[in-house]
Amino acid sequence: MKSSHTLATRGIFSAISGRGCSVRLRGCFTAMAHLIVAFSLSWGCASHDVVSSPVVVKRTQMQMGTLVTITSVAPDRQSAQEAATAGFQEIHRLEDLLSTWIATSELSQMNAAAGKGPVTISPETMHILQASIEMARLTEGGFNILVGPAVEAWSVLDRQQVPSDEMLQAVRPLLDLRELHLDVAPSTGYLAKPGMRVDVGGIGKGYAADMAVAAMRKAGATAGVVALSGDIKTFGRLPGHEKFVFGIRHPRREDALLASVDLQDEAISTAGDYERYFERDGVRYHHILDPATLRPAQDCQSVTVIARDGTMADGLDTGIFVMGRERGLALIERLPGVGAVIVDRDGNVWVSSYLKERVRIHGGHE
Repeated sequence: MKSSHTLATRGIFSAISGRGCSVRLRGCFTAMAHLIVAFSLSWGCASHDVVSSPVVVKRTQMQMGTLVTITSVAPDRQSAQEAATAGFQEIHRLEDLLSTWIATSELSQMNAAAGKGPVTISPETMHILQASIEMARLTEGGFNILVGPAVEAWSVLDRQQVPSDEMLQAVRPLLDLRELHLDVAPSTGYLAKPGMRVDVGGIGKGYAADMAVAAMRKAGATAGVVALSGDIKTFGRLPGHEKFVFGIRHPRREDALLASVDLQDEAISTAGDYERYFERDGVRYHHILDPATLRPAQDCQSVTVIARDGTMADGLDTGIFVMGRERGLALIERLPGVGAVIVDRDGNVWVSSYLKERVRIHGGHE
């Protein structure tokens, strides 16, 4: 029987601790890929005439710097199209609010005012910042929305050089979450040191997926999928009452699937060391940095998290990637309704107890 106690979180994420077991599947994986891809989402697109009911519409747009695909299921084509449009509009709204690539966004204004003074922010921006701080606590600092200056020092896609210890230590004070001050009463955010930057990209796409699903439901969708690259949220079931089935890409085999899993009213998100990286002297340097060392985390090849909401899944995959397999699985086993598939540095696959009856591992393991 599981015993439980409340984990020390503060209201945004509630976590229950309980005993669990993880399943280890030995394997040696040898190619590269990321993202989570739906391999059973081929039932329809906006240009097809669908005569049966309910109707499935699938559309894709470029938003938040990535391809966003929305699949909408509704009783009729007009309702399905309107729901998909509502989902895209919600994501666009959040991009205007939270993107650090848009100078007028609230986060860009906070970054521009770093070391100068507080900036008035909306309750929604306050919420996502509070959720991010809560995720940092939950993952013991593995998740950090202030890591941007260290990521820039590495610049794994541009310069492809290993920064000196002096360069990294120079930016360390800018990653201190205690210097991010949030005042709820006047709703302001303040970065206390010049050069600090807040970026919610590690949790924001999951949040956007959650909000897009809410908008689609309100617009009349009975089921669907919102996929922002590797951050995916599902709701309801397909026509015929089938669940949505997704494949988890292999971290070391290009175009190969590691595993598959079915989802209903859940989100799935993956962090991996193979999307943005370079190699030097046999060492892989990637973009997921450990805020404690300011260097790429080395204990995992990929971490896939399934949770009830996208915000939780999106933040946890990065945080657990940094924490490593042992501490990450221990955390996952304490969280109700949350599961993970972790490929460790040696290519061994670990499946948490919540998913052990649902995840189907594909070929390539011993």
